[in-house]
Amino acid sequence: MLAGSDKRKRFISVTAANYFGLAASADPTDPSSALVASPQLANFLDDGNEFLLTVQHSGTQLTVSNKVEAGDSKDKVLVFFKLRPDVITEDNLHSNILVSSMLDSPINTLYQAVRQVFAPVLLKDEKWSKEFDPKLQSLLSELEIGLGTVLRRSDPNYSGTKFREDDVCAILTPNDEFQFWIERAHRGSKSCSKERASHFKDLFEAIARDYCNLDSLSLFEVVDLVETTRDTVDDVWRQTEYDPFPQPRMQNLLDVIGGSLGRFVQKKMGTLNLWEDAFHIVKENLKAGIMICEQWVAACDHLTGQLWQRYTPHLWKSEKYVPESLDKLGKRLDEVLTIRTLHEKLAYFLPVGEQQTLHLAQVFEPFAGLNPVHYNPYTEPLWRAAVSQYERIVAPVEQKIASKLKTFISEIQDSPQQLFQAFQKYKELVKRPSISKELLLERETLLARLQDSVKDFRTDFEARCHGVPGDVSGPLSGKNLSEVVNNIVWVRQLQLKVDDAIKIAEALLSDLSGFQTFRQNADDLLEQFKVYEQEQFDGWSRDIQSGLSNPRSGLCMQASSPIMELDHCDGELKIHYSDRLVTLLREVRQLSALGFVIPAKIQQVANTAQKFCKQAVILKQVAHFYNSIDQQMIQSQKPMMLQSALAFEQIIKHSKAGSGGKTQITWDNPKELEAYIQKLQAAAERLSTENRKLRKWHTNFIEKVVVLMNIDLLRQQQRWKDGLQELRTGFASLESQGFLPRDMKAWRQHWNHQLYKALEHQYQMGLEALNENLPEINIDLTYKQGRLQFKPPFEEVRARYYREMKRFISIPNQFRGVSETEEESIFTIMTERNARGFLTTFNKAEDLFRRLAEVSNQFKEWIIIGQVDMETLVEKHLSSEQDWEKNFKALKGKGKEVERLPRYSLPKHFCVKDFLKVFESS
Repeated sequence: MLAGSDKRKRFISVTAANYFGLAASADPTDPSSALVASPQLANFLDDGNEFLLTVQHSGTQLTVSNKVEAGDSKDKVLVFFKLRPDVITEDNLHSNILVSSMLDSPINTLYQAVRQVFAPVLLKDEKWSKEFDPKLQSLLSELEIGLGTVLRRSDPNYSGTKFREDDVCAILTPNDEFQFWIERAHRGSKSCSKERASHFKDLFEAIARDYCNLDSLSLFEVVDLVETTRDTVDDVWRQTEYDPFPQPRMQNLLDVIGGSLGRFVQKKMGTLNLWEDAFHIVKENLKAGIMICEQWVAACDHLTGQLWQRYTPHLWKSEKYVPESLDKLGKRLDEVLTIRTLHEKLAYFLPVGEQQTLHLAQVFEPFAGLNPVHYNPYTEPLWRAAVSQYERIVAPVEQKIASKLKTFISEIQDSPQQLFQAFQKYKELVKRPSISKELLLERETLLARLQDSVKDFRTDFEARCHGVPGDVSGPLSGKNLSEVVNNIVWVRQLQLKVDDAIKIAEALLSDLSGFQTFRQNADDLLEQFKVYEQEQFDGWSRDIQSGLSNPRSGLCMQASSPIMELDHCDGELKIHYSDRLVTLLREVRQLSALGFVIPAKIQQVANTAQKFCKQAVILKQVAHFYNSIDQQMIQSQKPMMLQSALAFEQIIKHSKAGSGGKTQITWDNPKELEAYIQKLQAAAERLSTENRKLRKWHTNFIEKVVVLMNIDLLRQQQRWKDGLQELRTGFASLESQGFLPRDMKAWRQHWNHQLYKALEHQYQMGLEALNENLPEINIDLTYKQGRLQFKPPFEEVRARYYREMKRFISIPNQFRGVSETEEESIFTIMTERNARGFLTTFNKAEDLFRRLAEVSNQFKEWIIIGQVDMETLVEKHLSSEQDWEKNFKALKGKGKEVERLPRYSLPKHFCVKDFLKVFESS
């Protein structure tokens, strides 16, 4: 036995032999025998002060040392080291010795150990992360990042003039690639190299954060991330501002992204029991996992197999790249989904009793102990064996299902759409050989329906292909699509329908005699579609290339041409970037996405147009503003914005470059163009802001004047004064903001005219109701000095009443609106224009005073006794006691009648008091 009875040496030698792939033997020439006899091993085992033993395989020999030698980085090194300074015994052999291998370099070994072992367990494990000091956690993260940086920089290909970007040894994950460009952006040897690295860093930022936190995302979020990743790597490959991204580096990036996505899917699927968890949960997650795998495989295939091989500025010069491991993982997940779906369909058609009889619940037992998401060449034979055993178990069940499915399909076979959907729904069942044989007639019916569908697609295509999109006889039209793109998208939709028919036929009908005829017809139609597509594209290419030689087509754009000009005929500002160029950019982008190779001449024009598209869009917005600002301004406010408008116009008219401003600004002068656009935007924004502000004030004034239009001028004069003061305050506020009074004159005049309308309306309403709405005047009717008198006197009441009338009538004479003091008032003519209403008002007033005078006449019979000589009257008529009693009784009766006299009522301007004092004075 190797190393005799010394278990310590046997442990060391066997471990080393296994690691280096050597067969342990007692032959003295065997490398492991030399290890046992080495003094370095004895020192390590028997000397408590010797902590280290390294074993290195060089050629046919094992080299042993008690220190790590600086050898060839390609040599593998196995390191044994002690935890404590003790002599190694059989008792502490497995508790005091740690074993570690060293590959490539000590830096790489430490980096991978920290990254793969210690950082995850100390930072992410719930138990250890709680006990690990946060500062140490931060230091450990920094150590991982720093080691990665040192590892990349220690590569001789990394630094200096001999830097090779196609060396990707240290790029194992997408994050390594992103970090590489971050480091290059900060530590590049040249400024141009830094700018290029910074550009790539910025492009990768769209996905870098998601890949850094990939495990925290859901499967459905990663489905979206795959699409974003596809667009990002496409942008990186297609960028033309700097030297292109190296192809080996891109292929490695596509590979490591596929690896990260595969590991992510495996980790997420590992949280599920794919055989026992609820079907809807398993189905949902499996579909998302399959979609991630398929989308990335399809993205790599499309990018490297089509788009990039046709992208002239940066061609993909080798075979297309397909991430095989991810592709096979997706197919494995699809197999699992098919098995689970088949099981659900079987259970759907079988009653519970038959399920138990046929042991349907035990069909997944062959997969016990297998993790289906662990795909590799070693697990594939085990998986295939389990699948075979599963198929034997479900064979009896399939016999039962076949007859039930046949009955179900026979009920709907007259409806082609329902028939297609039924076969699609139960595809997994129909694929089974026994069920497929039983449904032979039904499958032939489906094939006949599919043949009819292909004929219908051909008829519809031939009827519409020569028409105009949107017409009854033309292709169906979509939104925001030019004619060529619309036609190609339309025919692609027909193609998808034919592809769906082919897929279901290949899956379920390939053994039928009529399948080849159907397939030939379908392929012929697909070929017809492709010819139509190409004709559409070729026609578009010819039209565009013809337009490039026509200066009036709007497609000719010279980078050295002026950016804009003022048309002297209509005064409009025109940008030398036509709408046709914008359409061309959209067409090139859409056609490229559809897989067409854009001719180099057109692509060059599109690239030039794309380069200035952002600036052109801004300039077109400014031009539209300049050409339409006159209609956007309120006429009376134009003088208030005159200075800003002139400043804006001056910038447009003097679009010159250089210190002396002698040369026109052109598209190929980006710095001066950017500065000019900022200057132009600032002036336009200033004018636009002023216009919006003044229009807001104008709208506010409209609301206030409308309110005044409905305020009673006769009874609510204070509200009129308050409303007018608000308008004046608004004008004062604008003056304080820098608007000159002379520029506001037209706007003031406008609002004076609006106030005139409101005032005249209320003035006319007030004149009509003036007699009923003047302030009330209280009048007492008294008996004094032998006669009835008004208090205050009648003439004083009359003067007071007419004074109130005059005050209202003369309101327009004192009303100045929002005019300044020295301006002539437009309101004074209101009195003259409404003079006809005065006659009615004065007639009503005279009638009122006539009625007031008549009040005293009604009480004259009550004061007669006060107008005679009482002494003489008594002596003449009261001669006896009976005469006195009779008159006293009559006097008391009259007193009672006086008490019953009603209060006399006049319009509320007058109020006549009780008349009892007449008799009191009597």
